Amino acid sequence: RIVAASAMHSRIAAAARQNRVVVHSGKDFYDLYQPSLRDLRKEIFLVVLLDQKNRILRDERVSEGTLTASLVHPREVFHPAVRDSAAAVAFVHNHPSGDPSPSSEDLAITKRLVGAAELMGIRVLDHVIIGENAYTSFLDAGLL
Repeated sequence: RIVAASAMHSRIAAAARQNRVVVHSGKDFYDLYQPSLRDLRKEIFLVVLLDQKNRILRDERVSEGTLTASLVHPREVFHPAVRDSAAAVAFVHNHPSGDPSPSSEDLAITKRLVGAAELMGIRVLDHVIIGENAYTSFLDAGLL
């Protein structure tokens, strides 16, 4: 499943790069990443790199965790953004349980990542958690 999801993820990323997909909302991220993340048994954390017009440059897998957790460090999250001169980022990860409600760890790491982004002058567009047939957008929920 992980190999298939990785292949699908690569195809999505390639299409996004070619078409320069513009994202406006958490639903846009959900629609793009839900097919490749919803059925995974491990938590996968992606950073999506965006230009100044919210066009996707590319995404990168930052962490692959366990059934219930993923270890994320700001250094690994922002390295691709700095390297590729991204104007903004979004975070996307799945919850293998199917429930997209943010955990206390999700809230804490998002706060930490937003703080790091502010120091570096990089906008955080959203953090989207993908569940089985639903999602949570931190922006829409007023958590950013």
